[in-house]
Amino acid sequence: MESLTSRMQAVQSPIIPVVGELIKNSPGTISLGQGVVSYNPPHEAIEFLAKFLAEPANNLYKSVEGIPPLLTALVGKLQAFNGIEINQENCIVVTAGSNMGFMNAILAITNPGDEIILNTPYYFNHEMAIAMAGCRSVLVATDENYQLRKEAIAQAITPKTRAVVTISPNNPTGVVYSEAVLRQVNQICANRSIYHISDEAYEYFTYNGIKHISPGAFGNSSEYTISLYSLSKAYGFASWRIGYMVIPKHLLVAVKKVQDTILICPPVISQYAALGALQAKEEYLKSNIGAIAQVRQLVLDSLNRLQGLCSIIPANGAFYFLLKVHTQMDAFELVKRLIQEHKVAVIPGTTFGMDDGCYLRVAYGALQKETVKEGIERLVQGLETIVRS
Repeated sequence: MESLTSRMQAVQSPIIPVVGELIKNSPGTISLGQGVVSYNPPHEAIEFLAKFLAEPANNLYKSVEGIPPLLTALVGKLQAFNGIEINQENCIVVTAGSNMGFMNAILAITNPGDEIILNTPYYFNHEMAIAMAGCRSVLVATDENYQLRKEAIAQAITPKTRAVVTISPNNPTGVVYSEAVLRQVNQICANRSIYHISDEAYEYFTYNGIKHISPGAFGNSSEYTISLYSLSKAYGFASWRIGYMVIPKHLLVAVKKVQDTILICPPVISQYAALGALQAKEEYLKSNIGAIAQVRQLVLDSLNRLQGLCSIIPANGAFYFLLKVHTQMDAFELVKRLIQEHKVAVIPGTTFGMDDGCYLRVAYGALQKETVKEGIERLVQGLETIVRS
């Protein structure tokens, strides 16, 4: 059969499976690649599976936007943690992870050829979703500390712009945006009648006393702010595929069309598990994220040995550092050599839109105090050996 072409040829291939194949071919590799945590869901999540199994009708399709008990629990969580009130102007839609929430949003607010502003480095699945929708990513560089440049964002808006995307805490840099700059971006979107898509998948992962800020809590922002959340990170829920979005009420019909077509409804068994997870005591998040904070400090201490070889920007959120390696080497070639020669895996910055140098994303969420020393030591020694050779 003759080879067919499609819109997917314009979409970059996801990097995680590519690096995963390299890891598979190099047994014993420690991965600092994929953004996952080392701990399991709370026991309350597992206990709620019995409630799912006890209801015979749970094998049937359920509401497109989520089961009522979970929606009610999320109303409380959003009010208590994010300062977002669910009212007549907005609503919650449960999704199969926050990536699906982003895809729902893009398809709901755009026509082919429209533009979405991404701040670089961007999250690669965002850029991929925009391309799949037949839209164009307009890239706006962040400053030398990976912070937003509000003037540059404003200048990038055209009549075809439909949204500005922010991610805080950020993937891949780990930086957290201040309330002041998020308010400014939110106001730019309001003034220009475009949407502010706020990805907050790492909302609980902040350090050194930094507080997470949700743009959806800003006054009168319900009409144009789309907020995306996930249980994948904080609750160890990666494979359960549960996220949720807070959207303006006027987008509900469009979002439900998308979700019903692609998914029908989020997996109901996973929604029960999510409902259970939200019942977990505060100590669950506090202790697990506290352990990641300790790992973070060990990683930072080790990476600081690379001063002069790499630029390491301070980052007070998520579980990533983005290194700029002072070399002319191609980032993916460096990643391959680190895996094959030093058995440590990271992600090349090119997949996040960073092609003006050699960047590596280091993920430490899956590490524990027992494994972090070996993994980071391999990375440090590998970079010293390869780059200085």
